[in-house]
Amino acid sequence: MPDLFTTPAALAGKTSPQEPLAARMRPVSLDEVAGQQHILAPGKLLRRAIESDRFTSLIFYGPPGTGKTTLASVIARTTGSRFESLNGVESNVAEIRAKIDQARAWRDMRGETTILFIDEIHRFNKAQQDVLLPHIERGIVRFIGATTHNPYFHVNSPLVSRSQIFQLEPVPVDDVVAVLRRALADPERGLGSLTIRAEDIALTHLAEKSDGDVRKALTALELACLTTISGDDGSIHLTLEVAEESIQRKAVVYDADGDAHHDTISAFIKSIRGSDPDAALYWLAKMLHAGEDPRFISRRLVIAASEDIGLADSNALRVALDAHHAFEFVGMPEGRIPLAHATVYLATAPKSNTAYAALGLAMADVESGRTLAVPLHLRTKTRKKLAAASGAAPEAMDYQYPHDFEGAHIPQAYLPEGRVYYQPGEQGLEKRIKERLDYWRSTFDGKSR
Repeated sequence: MPDLFTTPAALAGKTSPQEPLAARMRPVSLDEVAGQQHILAPGKLLRRAIESDRFTSLIFYGPPGTGKTTLASVIARTTGSRFESLNGVESNVAEIRAKIDQARAWRDMRGETTILFIDEIHRFNKAQQDVLLPHIERGIVRFIGATTHNPYFHVNSPLVSRSQIFQLEPVPVDDVVAVLRRALADPERGLGSLTIRAEDIALTHLAEKSDGDVRKALTALELACLTTISGDDGSIHLTLEVAEESIQRKAVVYDADGDAHHDTISAFIKSIRGSDPDAALYWLAKMLHAGEDPRFISRRLVIAASEDIGLADSNALRVALDAHHAFEFVGMPEGRIPLAHATVYLATAPKSNTAYAALGLAMADVESGRTLAVPLHLRTKTRKKLAAASGAAPEAMDYQYPHDFEGAHIPQAYLPEGRVYYQPGEQGLEKRIKERLDYWRSTFDGKSR
């Protein structure tokens, strides 16, 4: 029986056989944490801060099962701190204040530091998050938050500015396999008390289908081992078939408004821009399978048709718009077919962003204050009369109608200073535009008349 002053950190690592395997196998040291070597490898900033006990507030964000809660408890154990936790879904301001009061009492009585861990911190409203600020600044608690959402968008700026942000990545397959093997070998926390013969291919399958989620892989391993009947030799044989049954199917990691959503659509558009129809179709399939709004996808196709294909193949915009209207007409599941049609068309079309780039140059001039007056000969008749009354020369107001000339073109100035924004490329149909425009520009001397 622990005494009154036994801290939660001191109890870390003690497990109950009734706990799920994923809970029993929670790391108790930094070396046991799977993956995250980009922030936890020897010499990395976070590891140095933990080992030297020199950190204030931290926010971890990343997909489920990547070790956010685990890392917070390991930090408490490594630094000898008390560990208190709250959940952004269930907790309220009163509970926050109660935890802070406890932390103040422990600091005053024993001089101990308390780590206050808040899971799903993005679920707290602004008032709840603001309650933490003065106590963080006074050092009453060390705050560690965890979220699956990008904190720069989903956590209040004052809290973000007081915290160091670390992104956790899905755990690599090899690291997940290593955790599964450790669980099979550990007789105290894991399944080492059982005789289990696990095929390498079965463990690899569990690791691959867990999508970098260690908790999911351990849960599937436990289900596989505890529901498989022992063989004649008394051992449990974990085969690929058993592993496939235990994890059922691959769950696509995708959130409707978080990083996976933004990263996947980014990969989709960049695959189209990079002329890789196979990659574009994969990311399209992932989004459709995960339940992404197809209208969002079709809107991005329309944008890509003008931004990345542009005048190299103006038909791309028509194809993208037709796919959007076709989807609205037929709905799902058949609506995915025109989306695939447009995706492949755009990915394999010649590429040009010259019109988009030219607009950017013109916008920059306007925004920088280069507002040019409309030349006299381009103004309305009313404005021309006013200019004439002010003494403007008649020839300066003589607009020449292009259709009155051969080829429906006559050189005249449409912009003061003769600035050039659009530089056509030579991809696809834009090569013909370039030839025509080069000829027109060669016949213009840059003067108004």
